[in-house]
Amino acid sequence: MKKILVVHGPNLQLLGEREVSVYGKVTLDEINQALEREALALGVGLEILQSNHEGEIVDRIGSARGTFSGVLINPAAYTHTSIAIRDALAACGLPAVEVHLSHIYKREDFRQHSMTAPACVAQVTGFGRGSYLLGLRGLVIYISKKDPIDSSKKPVKKALGARKRK
Repeated sequence: MKKILVVHGPNLQLLGEREVSVYGKVTLDEINQALEREALALGVGLEILQSNHEGEIVDRIGSARGTFSGVLINPAAYTHTSIAIRDALAACGLPAVEVHLSHIYKREDFRQHSMTAPACVAQVTGFGRGSYLLGLRGLVIYISKKDPIDSSKKPVKKALGARKRK
C-alpha cells in the first residue's frame, strides 16, 4: 500500500479557535479524520505530523524517501519564509502537494509568495478543509500515474462493423 506523509506546519493545532474569520471553525482533528477517510477510499495509508518547529519538519521530510510515496504539506507560516523546508522537499525526491485552507493570493502581500511551492508538483489553496482532500486526491493520482478522466473509460474491444484483416 502506498503511504503519504501529511505535514501540518506551525499553529495549525489551533485551528477552530484561531482567526476563525480566515480559517473557519474546522479543527485539525476534523481535517485529519477527513484525510483518513479519504485515504481509506483511495487505498493509501497516511502518517500525520503537526509541528511548530522548522527543524522537525525538515528532518521528517528528509527521512521520508523509501517509506512514503509522496508528501501532502501545509507549511503554514513557513510557506513564506522557509528555504530549509523548500530544500527538504526538493531533496527528498518525492512528489509533494502544498495545500492551504485560505486563498493565500488574496491575503496580505507577505503571504502571497510561497517559498515551498516551486518544490511541489501542485498547490491547492482557498477551499478550506477541501484543499487537503483535493490535494490528497491529486497526489494519489500523480503517484499512480492515472488520468482521472481516462481511468473510468472501458476499453473498446472492437468497433461495430469492423472486420478482421486477412
